[in-house]
Amino acid sequence: MPLDVRIPEVGESISEALISRWLVSAGDRVEKDQPLVELETDKIAVELPAPEAGVLVEILAQNGETVAVGAVIARLEPGTSAGEAASAPRAAGPEQPAGPEQPAAAEKAGSEKTSGSSVVVMPAARRLLDEHGLEAHQVKATGPGGRLLKEDVERHVGGSAAEPVAPEAREPVGKPVGKPVAPAAEPPVAAPPPADGSSARREEMVPMSPIRRRIAERLVAAQQNAALLTTFNEIDMSAVIELRRSHQEAFQERWQVKLGFMSFFVRAAVDALRQFPQVNAEIRGTDIVYRNYSDVGIAVSTERGLLVPILRNAERLGFADIERAIGDFGARARDGKIKLDELEGGTFTISNGGVFGSLLSTPIVNPPQSGVLGLHSIEDRPVAREGQVVIRPMMYVALSYDHRIVDGREAVTFLRRIKQTVEDPARLLLEV
Repeated sequence: MPLDVRIPEVGESISEALISRWLVSAGDRVEKDQPLVELETDKIAVELPAPEAGVLVEILAQNGETVAVGAVIARLEPGTSAGEAASAPRAAGPEQPAGPEQPAAAEKAGSEKTSGSSVVVMPAARRLLDEHGLEAHQVKATGPGGRLLKEDVERHVGGSAAEPVAPEAREPVGKPVGKPVAPAAEPPVAAPPPADGSSARREEMVPMSPIRRRIAERLVAAQQNAALLTTFNEIDMSAVIELRRSHQEAFQERWQVKLGFMSFFVRAAVDALRQFPQVNAEIRGTDIVYRNYSDVGIAVSTERGLLVPILRNAERLGFADIERAIGDFGARARDGKIKLDELEGGTFTISNGGVFGSLLSTPIVNPPQSGVLGLHSIEDRPVAREGQVVIRPMMYVALSYDHRIVDGREAVTFLRRIKQTVEDPARLLLEV
């Protein structure tokens, strides 16, 4: 009996999911836990695995459809092995006819056999055959075990429409072959291309993905419900660059991970959050919630939108732990394998627009957090040092904060503390 493949529950507040992309087709053999389809919710993109090994006999929800949690999107005929699934149609053939009290395996899978033929017609293919007035034996079957798939019928119909029989082929044998035949209708004449060779103006309407809709809602809510303000500063990155250059090889050999810039900023942020707990707090109703821990979100850009996985208890993590976690988050976020619980929570966020070349920006706070640190590109600029103009690798940094809970004095001093710590990394060890 076929198994129903349903949209699973992926979070308490998630009620629907978008069918982003099917990874298999109807009639394909799949193994247990093999990814069947990519689902996208308003918080996360996940792959839905096969509950059992077998043949995917029918797909009920197509790419781009939004379906409710718990809805059936496909049916799977379980099987113990690929050989057994492939031999199932042959077992119900002429050698072992299936009686009325013992239906054939193909019928159990929701498909049917044509009379006098070994072709097994899948339900979606049968509907297309009926629509176009075709018989199964007229279409070449390419599915496993001789199954006739929906794609086979579409290919046949499309090929027939694309290759009509020439009018000359229908003429009697004795008629002149070269006789001109008047067309039934004048074919449409394409408009000439613009003289300058540019393409025509056009528009394309594409529905927003659930993640993009969620991002839009949260950004608008942040602007409407919080008193946002941004303060700026600049950091001389010379000390960190020299520290990385001097110790990169030894660090990588010991910890099997590269020493990047982000770990310095995470450690500096944790140090500053400890001194200025308002930036690590949140407003809950008419109360302010202070925390003795720092769950730092690291913004990661993906094709589906911005995701912010959380470094839990960042105050307990060393440089190598932070670099490993950030590298793992980035890889899994781009592959759509981030877990929902890794995106929930967070007390402070760091967003690095510098990787895209951003020189300066005003990041938006992710509610209910009260602060976000924006990093930017490192550029050589002339600065004054001890009465001399010198060239230094400089980075602009920005702190956006909720002015309802964080005063300007705390915000400016918080950002200055970040600057002091990064420009003199020894402070992280000495805690001064």
